[in-house]
Amino acid sequence: MRTFTAARDADTPDELWVCEHPATFTQGIAGKTEHLLNPGAIPVVQTERGGQVTFHGPGQIVAYPLIDLRRLNIFVKEYVFRLEAALIQTLERFGVTGFRVAGAPGIYVRPDEPGAHAAHTGPVDPSQPFKGLAKVAALGIKVSRHCSFHGLALNVNVDLEPYRRINPCGYAGLETTSLDNLGLRVETAAVADVLVDRLVAQLSS
Repeated sequence: MRTFTAARDADTPDELWVCEHPATFTQGIAGKTEHLLNPGAIPVVQTERGGQVTFHGPGQIVAYPLIDLRRLNIFVKEYVFRLEAALIQTLERFGVTGFRVAGAPGIYVRPDEPGAHAAHTGPVDPSQPFKGLAKVAALGIKVSRHCSFHGLALNVNVDLEPYRRINPCGYAGLETTSLDNLGLRVETAAVADVLVDRLVAQLSS
């Protein structure tokens, strides 16, 4: 990603890379070591993306949009909004309602009512900002010369145990979940196809 982004020019076509990683913790550029509670044998990789520590592993879709934001005539805030919109639309295709939480990039669900459509009104207790929610998708991006790299991760049937070894995204006690954990038995490839379709739609115009 670094090489591609450093070498691209105004005529370089955008790309979208989609993959699964072996079990890995990644730490954002401003990541704090205290959020790594007990990584054990899982390697910790330092990255230049934003955000704190998160986990990647098999059964999780990782998407890296390599996008020239100038072509879309958008800035970082709008770019993040579109990535989150693609995730929300993907979850909706599988009957799950995704929510944004102000100041905490990524997409969240209600584990007790994953298909509920009532609007999430936000936290009522500042000491419990994620009460009633669990994170199903993480965002961590980097923009260099108006071009994006790094991206997002959506949990389909990933092992959730490693999340207990960290403070996910820097939030102690933040619950994480997956589509499998919500009761959906879907193939990772099928979800990836929908996510790619939604990302392309969000980032093409």
